[in-house]
Amino acid sequence: MSTSSETRPAESRGVPATPRGTRLTLRGAVLGRPDAPAVVDVDLDVTAGEILTVVGPSGCGKSTLLRTWAGLLPTLDGAVEQDGRPVTGPSADRALIFQEDALLPWRTLRANVELPLAVQGLPRARRREQAEGWLARVGLADRTRQLPHRVSGGQRQRTQLARALAGRPRAILMDEPFGGLDAQTRVGMQDLLVEVLRGTGATVVFVTHDVDEALFLGDRVAVLGAGRLVAVRDVPRPRERAAHDDPARIALRRDILTSLGS
Repeated sequence: MSTSSETRPAESRGVPATPRGTRLTLRGAVLGRPDAPAVVDVDLDVTAGEILTVVGPSGCGKSTLLRTWAGLLPTLDGAVEQDGRPVTGPSADRALIFQEDALLPWRTLRANVELPLAVQGLPRARRREQAEGWLARVGLADRTRQLPHRVSGGQRQRTQLARALAGRPRAILMDEPFGGLDAQTRVGMQDLLVEVLRGTGATVVFVTHDVDEALFLGDRVAVLGAGRLVAVRDVPRPRERAAHDDPARIALRRDILTSLGS
């Protein structure tokens, strides 16, 4: 019996398995600029392989939190750690994905996905094979030679996801990556993210202002507000679209909205 491309292991499609996830920790952390701290006294532990979603109003420090874990911003106080070791700067172990796709406009989709592989020193043939494998994984096998301006916003975000995963990071930090997409494309990207991450083992911190998106994607939801970590809540499973009618999910949604002051 033949095996479909959806069920074959990633390695057999030119896509090497992502390494196991990593633990990310903030302990007593104060985040932001010295003259304007964004979040204070944060204690937050993300376990290896977990998807943690982060919600909160604009300006509450969600992006600052991501950039701190990415190693782009130092803490003003407290500790930021990966697997118990201080985060002192950017690392290939932690990939950061923004709402803007940040693709290089003069490079094809395949050439964009090849970038982290080139940094790793992979030979050209292996870079091409793995880049094409990741693009196929995100449904862009027929767009590999297109330039970014010739494809849709959703396809550019798919490419950005493929590029991030091609570098085999242990953590993926996502800053409202679907915020600029229309509702239908956004739902499709949420489903794709869950499918592509399945089996990779990567740790994910996903920032969003959309509570329903946070509940669908997250294993847990962290709520930021008024410069503090307000709450961290476990999300009932299974992860299904129909689960939005589940009483436990409805109660959790109400609790989060209350915590946000909505």
